[in-house]
Amino acid sequence: MAHDIAKIQGRTSASEVETADAPRLVLSTRRRWNLRLIVGLAIIILATGSALAAPWISPYTAEEQVLSSRLQGPTASHLLGTDNFGRDILSRVIWGGRVSLAVGLLAMSIAVSVGVLVGTTSGYFGRVVDAVLMRITELVLVFPAFFLLILAVATFGRTLTVLILMLGLTSWAVSARIIRGEVLKVKQRDYILAAQSIGATNTRIIARHILPNIASVIIVSATIRVGVLILVEAGLSFLGLGIQQPQPSWGNMIADSVPFISQIWWFTLFPGLAIFITVLGFNLMGEGLRDLLDPRQGKGRAV
Repeated sequence: MAHDIAKIQGRTSASEVETADAPRLVLSTRRRWNLRLIVGLAIIILATGSALAAPWISPYTAEEQVLSSRLQGPTASHLLGTDNFGRDILSRVIWGGRVSLAVGLLAMSIAVSVGVLVGTTSGYFGRVVDAVLMRITELVLVFPAFFLLILAVATFGRTLTVLILMLGLTSWAVSARIIRGEVLKVKQRDYILAAQSIGATNTRIIARHILPNIASVIIVSATIRVGVLILVEAGLSFLGLGIQQPQPSWGNMIADSVPFISQIWWFTLFPGLAIFITVLGFNLMGEGLRDLLDPRQGKGRAV
């Protein structure tokens, strides 16, 4: 009998240890997952800080030309080499970051704002409102944005403002569909039904109960959207539809390097690397935020 009691106590003790260790294991997993968030945040702070401090940290101005030093490899005076006009590539990469990051962040703000408005309205009110807004969203998704951008450029000119507006107004549909799905789930919760039963207005319910509960989805969507928009801006500038010379952006720097790509490796490498690292930083931060803010990610894989 004493032996059986001891065995039972041993099992209970082991069970208690496992139960006590479970939160610790989840916390440890989340900390390892947060390595993505830390690395992504560090990259974004470095890229943004360099862009904001461009007037003080860039060795030269973005437009300064020294034709006698054109297509020069990395040296002590030009750490990343020079381009076909003798302009310092390091300085142009730093100044180009201001343009690419500004386009990505401002266009993201427009896209996410429209996406939140459409997705929340569609998911909350449903029925006819949902049907109409989702048909408009699907139309934006299937419409070739490339031709719309060409039309806008031909009509309004190749300016930074036009580029930001057009990128923002053609990329909100994905966010709208994601947010609509989250709103459809949240609006069935008991606290939403309780708020409706006591006569709370729709505006109050959306602002006080729905949006705070889908904030993590909005934040993650916005973070990842910045990386996508930086890539789109680089592609448009590469094709000549985005930022125009002499104003530098990473995309038009790569476009300038195309005739020399087989011999002058540094001309293409460094602006391309800037795009890759910055987009990677935003994606890592988005994934890290998703794992940090979503309680269902507690058993995710460790990095």
